[in-house]
Amino acid sequence: MLGKTVLIVDDAPENLTVLSELLAPLYRVLVANSGRKALSIAGARPRPDLVLLDVMMPDMDGYQVFEQLRQQPQTADIPVIFVTAMDSAEAELQGLDAGAVDYIAKPITAPILLARVRNQLELKQSRDWLRIRNNRLESEIARRMSENEAIQDVSIRALARLAEIRDTETGNHILRTQCYVRTLAEKLTANPRFSALLTDDYIKLLAQSAPLHDIGKVGIPDAILRKPGPLDAQEWRIMKTHAKLGSDAIELAEREGAGPVAFLNLAKEIAHWHHEKWDGSGYPDGLSGDAIPLSARIMALADVFDALISRRVYKEALALTEVRRIIEEGKGRHFDPDLVEAFFGDFDAFRAIADTYRDDANP
Repeated sequence: MLGKTVLIVDDAPENLTVLSELLAPLYRVLVANSGRKALSIAGARPRPDLVLLDVMMPDMDGYQVFEQLRQQPQTADIPVIFVTAMDSAEAELQGLDAGAVDYIAKPITAPILLARVRNQLELKQSRDWLRIRNNRLESEIARRMSENEAIQDVSIRALARLAEIRDTETGNHILRTQCYVRTLAEKLTANPRFSALLTDDYIKLLAQSAPLHDIGKVGIPDAILRKPGPLDAQEWRIMKTHAKLGSDAIELAEREGAGPVAFLNLAKEIAHWHHEKWDGSGYPDGLSGDAIPLSARIMALADVFDALISRRVYKEALALTEVRRIIEEGKGRHFDPDLVEAFFGDFDAFRAIADTYRDDANP
């Protein structure tokens, strides 16, 4: 244990001398003749690996010193052995209850003191090694999780752009709707109706999965998907199948993987039900009200807003005043009323997103 530092704290010079002479051949020894000096030394570098602390001292006793050591992050983990003339069982119990690692009564028996100091330094060395190892493991886990998230994001965007290649919508539509979804979800956390569900993790997964909302369009024929005019009844029936096609594809990918993936569950909800309407007149299942998953309700408003403000082969972009009117009219019919309230509560935020990722801007 050469190289380890022991701080001896005692107001009696003779005790400091005895303990120093005993420990100096084996350890680097620091001494303090008062509690305040002990705190100053312990807080400086190099910090002691162990403190031998007298209990009975003037001005600041050992228990007060110990309490202050524990309150400071830089000294909180230094093990402390109380060394005192109070040799009753009650005094020993008080010291151990306070959090000391050991309690040695005076007069000192040299072999016992040396053994206990050595044991505590070995234990501290083991704890330090475990802490370093755990920190490294945590860093490695964090790095791998970050890599996995990056891979997921790239995969999601690749799949979303696969649908985009065949559709008339742009890649900026994906970016815009993703930002709308995240922003709207964050604003809804202030509503008690949604706050329990909309945790930080849920919102993160929701935004991550949002780009897959129209992945099912890869299964729609180009003649329908790219038709510049209105769809006839048969074409519209085929177009509406993209919702189920998307959720089925995601579910199949999930089944073929190692197990359920949280963001894919939300992606399935969004893909399958983001065309449902609050009054039950949507598709594919005619769900209404709270029966529509919140993820899909948020996506519905984000998707419609972006469709209204964007140019398509079959329509021009609408003015914001007209967009506001249409969404307001859809409150309680197409959209969850509380979502519309949150949306218009900070409309400028959504307008800023639309401007940042407009179709003539670089994504």
